[in-house]
Amino acid sequence: MANDKRSTSVLASIDWWTIGIYIALLVFGWFSVCGASYTYGDTDIFSLDARSGMQIVWIGTSIVLGFVLLMLDDRFYDTFAYIIYAALLLLLFATIFNPHEIKGSRSWLVLGPLRLQPAEFAKFATALAVSKLMSTYGFNIHKWKHFAAACGIVLLPMLFIVAQKETGSALVYLSFFLMFYREGMPGSVLFTAVAMVIYFVVGIKFEDVMLWDLPTSIGKFVVLLLVQAFSAGMVYVYCKDKKKTWTILAYCVGITLLFLLFAEYVIPFDIVWIQLFLSVSLVVYLLYQGLSTRLSNYMYIALFAIGSLVFFYSADYVLNDVMEPHQRVRINVLLGLEEDLAGAGYNVHQSEIAIGSGGLRGKGFLNGTQTKLKFVPEQDTDFIFCTVGEEEGFLGSASVLLLFLALILRLIKLAERQPFKFGRVYGYCVLSIFLFHVFINVGMVLGLTPVIGIPLPFFSYGGSSLWGFTFLLFIFLRIDASRNLIRT
Repeated sequence: MANDKRSTSVLASIDWWTIGIYIALLVFGWFSVCGASYTYGDTDIFSLDARSGMQIVWIGTSIVLGFVLLMLDDRFYDTFAYIIYAALLLLLFATIFNPHEIKGSRSWLVLGPLRLQPAEFAKFATALAVSKLMSTYGFNIHKWKHFAAACGIVLLPMLFIVAQKETGSALVYLSFFLMFYREGMPGSVLFTAVAMVIYFVVGIKFEDVMLWDLPTSIGKFVVLLLVQAFSAGMVYVYCKDKKKTWTILAYCVGITLLFLLFAEYVIPFDIVWIQLFLSVSLVVYLLYQGLSTRLSNYMYIALFAIGSLVFFYSADYVLNDVMEPHQRVRINVLLGLEEDLAGAGYNVHQSEIAIGSGGLRGKGFLNGTQTKLKFVPEQDTDFIFCTVGEEEGFLGSASVLLLFLALILRLIKLAERQPFKFGRVYGYCVLSIFLFHVFINVGMVLGLTPVIGIPLPFFSYGGSSLWGFTFLLFIFLRIDASRNLIRT
């Protein structure tokens, strides 16, 4: 009798709005897979020999899997979080030595007709483990040892996935830092990450563009000026010293402008050397202020400036000597340094044509031409969103994005109402992963982000991704359903 009352209470507490959004996304996703995989002349879209038919199987099994996850005791996920994480780590490690290589990646386990990608399941396992760690008594994210331990849980599966040559799936784990920020990670860490992206894009894109008629790279000039400006801004924000902020800016900008005019009208030379001298002098000044005032924030800002310089001057080496050729070409195409419409830029170019051809209302279900004639590679997996744009047009694409927005906002509400830290941390892990997938996948289809090959949740064809996202979502729904449960 107690068990029956408990089950009834759990079902009554489930957030049915989120499940409704989940079902709507599955339905939209199936129509998109059907449209992307359909070939003129096919008579049975429900056949298991067709991808649209197999996707129905994946959707059906996902719904059953979600129901099973809801029936488990919510304490199961907390109790066995580390065991689940260790099992998935072992599976990821074993996959590195997998003899089956698919599209240059060793991330798939082939079990007869079934192919599984452990990296998709490692996301929920990592979310459980890091939630378990951060909810333990005494954990403080402001203590470096604790923060380093949490980062270690996130980065370890990431390293294994990179070893499988599946860089795109590995980058998804960076989304956990959004959860860290919510739980108290200093904003300076996120700012540093954004600054590094700016350095990379500006420095690489404008490296060979000269400033006026001087032998000065605009990329290097602007980045070094940004390092100085960002450091001055951090002095204002974290040290609360307005006078020193304006002093740093006045010296850096004033001296740069003086030598810039000298180089333009007297003796031409590379202004970057002056910028480097100013940046090094700024670091020395910050270190001196840190030692004299005994404020550690000055030391951290100096470390930021040093890291910025090291990162910027190593970015070119990483791009040209560390990255794989196809990765380098993709970045160059994204930055506009290369066009390559027949090579690395082909996927994005064709997907943009498909989306643009859809217009406001689209061409209608199964009436897309770009997708039906298979112009877009991976159009039913990584580039599934271009099918939405072509067949359903702007209105359909906007509706899908609004559904994802509703899911993200709902997850935020659910995470914030959790009575225990474990549930809140796990909830923010889930919504961070979903947000990353949607933003990057839609962005790469539109040519706004690099093509890193990650699926669009509930839309891209395949069982591994669909099951993985179902695990993520329904474990959280089960945890949320027990928020008001009276324990006996």
